[in-house]
Amino acid sequence: MEWWVWVVMGVVLLVVEMATPGGLFAVFFGIGAFVIAPVAASGASPAFQWALYTVVSLALLLTLRNSLAKRFNARSGVPVENLVGEHAVLLEDLPAGGEGRAELRGTPWAARSTTGAALSKGQRCRVERVDGLTIWLRAE
Repeated sequence: MEWWVWVVMGVVLLVVEMATPGGLFAVFFGIGAFVIAPVAASGASPAFQWALYTVVSLALLLTLRNSLAKRFNARSGVPVENLVGEHAVLLEDLPAGGEGRAELRGTPWAARSTTGAALSKGQRCRVERVDGLTIWLRAE
């Protein structure tokens, strides 16, 4: 196979990795394609190129994926436990025992009252707990 085909394949695989949500698989095969391009340019047989491509790509995948996945996941947002104690503002009236919407750090959340009391739109509240995508609020 020509060396430039490996380069194009590497670029396509890196684009696929960027276009798909968080799998971290295609990137290693893309890097493997870039590694094989100089081997192809030196005149190696196609069978050797494909065998080396498979070995290099799988070796990269098996040795680097877990550590990279942990690094990327560690940087993705704030743990919900850190939201407890923050201030939220109600975007709509919160009926007694019902659910409404509140803004927390610039993002709308489903909100409930911890006391079960009705709360008014625009009221500032403190986050008592987070349950999935719902914040439980107490009026200040």
